[in-house]
Amino acid sequence: MSKKVAVLPGDGIGQEIVAEAIKVLNVLRSDFGLSVETEDGLIGGTAYDVHGTPLPDQTMEIAREADAVLLGAVGGYQWESLDIAVRPEKGLLGIRAGLDLFSNLRPAILYPQLASASTLREDVVSGLDLMIVRELTGGIYFGQPRGIRTLDSGERQGFNTLVYAEHEIERIGRSAFEIAMKRDKRITSVDKANVLESTELWREVMERVAGDYPEVELSHMYVDNAAMQLVRAPKQFDVMVTTNMFGDILSDCAAMLTGSIGMLPSASLDANGKGMYEPIHGSAPDIAGQNVANPLATILSVSMMLRYSLDEADMADRISQAVDKVLNSGLRTRDIHSEGMQEVSCSAMGDAVVAALRG
Repeated sequence: MSKKVAVLPGDGIGQEIVAEAIKVLNVLRSDFGLSVETEDGLIGGTAYDVHGTPLPDQTMEIAREADAVLLGAVGGYQWESLDIAVRPEKGLLGIRAGLDLFSNLRPAILYPQLASASTLREDVVSGLDLMIVRELTGGIYFGQPRGIRTLDSGERQGFNTLVYAEHEIERIGRSAFEIAMKRDKRITSVDKANVLESTELWREVMERVAGDYPEVELSHMYVDNAAMQLVRAPKQFDVMVTTNMFGDILSDCAAMLTGSIGMLPSASLDANGKGMYEPIHGSAPDIAGQNVANPLATILSVSMMLRYSLDEADMADRISQAVDKVLNSGLRTRDIHSEGMQEVSCSAMGDAVVAALRG
């Protein structure tokens, strides 16, 4: 039976990079027999311009009916003046919550061909392969109450609530432990339990979940130390599991260890393995429309989609091998370009991956 993928290009470079990912998906369909149908939808600022909301009902319906969602990026300068309730980012938060995509998988893998592109010494990052598991639908991004209020003194005060229930912590913990079982069986749980009660509970629940996975070694680390350790000795980590906000920050930090944020895919999964797949970078409005963005993170997101949600591991491997072949050939987009390499456009990089698949 054919699987269905909701395609949400979004804003900025999202439309450019998703176009290249669809080229790859189409080749898998035409040349290798992949049985997948796609349906497009609007999200973010582009959706607001048409429907007056960053997450139209039509888009949520398409996403709910699909087996997986492929997303580009949201946001841009032209929407920054909108009320916060209808800014593009609300569409992203809304679809995550609406599909209950609580488990965000963000791998940080350094391709050996790009070791020199990292800002750290090659001996520090060479061989890096870690997975950050970020809780995605709770924490301070969603907690209530929140807002801006005026105090009796007349001064305005912004406030947000960091809150986690035990079941939210337990399910992200189990997600991380299941992933660790398929890797090196080591988990570092990142919190701030010395000052935040919500993450004191986080640590307690992680210890409880660990009891069901005796083969996995669990350690704990405060988030400030974790940030430092990611830069000092990143290969000490295998799987990191953490809260929504901490995961947002640490995964971007880990991305730069790999040479470019443009290389890293991500998956956001529900309890049944249905997921939304997207590059971890944003819409990059400063380069939108210039055909210079790196589409490899989005193409690798398709690989993750095939592996985790569509049960097509062989197809996923084909994409990974094609990307590796292209990097070996010396082709580079602007963000990963270095002396002696050939700089190519976004569309040319997509074409190169397609050619590698067929080759």
